[in-house]
Amino acid sequence: MKSLFGFLLLFTSFYVSQGQQTKVLQFREEIHDFGSVAEDKGPVTYEFVFTNTGSRPVKILNVQASCGCTTPGWSKEPIAPGKNGFIQASYNPKGRPGYFNKSLTVTTDLEASPLILQIKGNVTSEGMHDEKSEFTFSNGSLKLKVSAFNMGKVFLRDEFAMKEFPFINGGDKPLVFTGKGVSPAHIKLEIQPTTVAPGARGVLKVSYNGKIKNQYGFQSDNVELHTNDDINPVKPFSVYATIEDYFPQLSAEDMQKAPQMKLAYTSLEFGRVGEGGSIDREIAFTNTGRKQLDIKAVQGNCTCVTASAAKTSLKPGESSVIKVSFNSQDRKGTQQKAVTIYTNDPRNPVQRFTFTAYVD
Repeated sequence: MKSLFGFLLLFTSFYVSQGQQTKVLQFREEIHDFGSVAEDKGPVTYEFVFTNTGSRPVKILNVQASCGCTTPGWSKEPIAPGKNGFIQASYNPKGRPGYFNKSLTVTTDLEASPLILQIKGNVTSEGMHDEKSEFTFSNGSLKLKVSAFNMGKVFLRDEFAMKEFPFINGGDKPLVFTGKGVSPAHIKLEIQPTTVAPGARGVLKVSYNGKIKNQYGFQSDNVELHTNDDINPVKPFSVYATIEDYFPQLSAEDMQKAPQMKLAYTSLEFGRVGEGGSIDREIAFTNTGRKQLDIKAVQGNCTCVTASAAKTSLKPGESSVIKVSFNSQDRKGTQQKAVTIYTNDPRNPVQRFTFTAYVD
């Protein structure tokens, strides 16, 4: 009986220690909301402070921002056990009115999946001296701040996420919207008011349902606004969104039972290739969790990259590969590309693998 008790105690301690390893870097906050950000006040900065709760020093190898508008910084020296380090994110709001949601992918020398941090907020222009100067994009009499409607991150659940896009009538006669517009079923358009006097302001409300779209990753759709405008009475626009699964807050116990995807690499050098040639590689990954791991989608970030999972459902402890092919047609010099993987791993539902190739 004592031997059995000792075995169970050892078995339990093993899984506890395994769970602790997934959170060796304890962040005070993994998602920071800047709230309202004034476009004319310059970049905003936030430091994600963390503590190394492990038993050995940890070094931050790289921090990759999801766009050039976000400038990352981080602790360059190894962080000793019990000591604090930081990841710094600076966001430049100039020329980017509206909602933003950006990610930072943190790679360390730990044997673990990359950490994903997020910053979000809403860029406003109340402090600008000439408000009408913000509406730089024209489609006939319709003047907007943007040339396309970017919804940002939308979750794959049956509800409409809404964003507002202001506009002004830059013409010399009333601009009348003759209908609610033409759009696919997962997008709704609402214009207020439907008649806008010359120089007056209105707002276009765009609502997006990720469940009806039922696809993962970056999505692009076309919509039309119908007006009485003498120039381009039918006005086409693009609507962009990035669709991800929604995960409710899980208890510590449920999190330990969840699937977990671990990539063998988060970045790799593919080598040299002649113009018009291609490079094929396989990136190994393992389900280190305790439930089935499902690969929902695998996407390259350009038409030159194709990627797919050799196996889309993995049992706990099972491994497979992501097959990546890079086509160098019409490309020259150094190429930096990425593959995004969507899974049911609640810790890191969206993971990215980056690679570099040189086209001769």
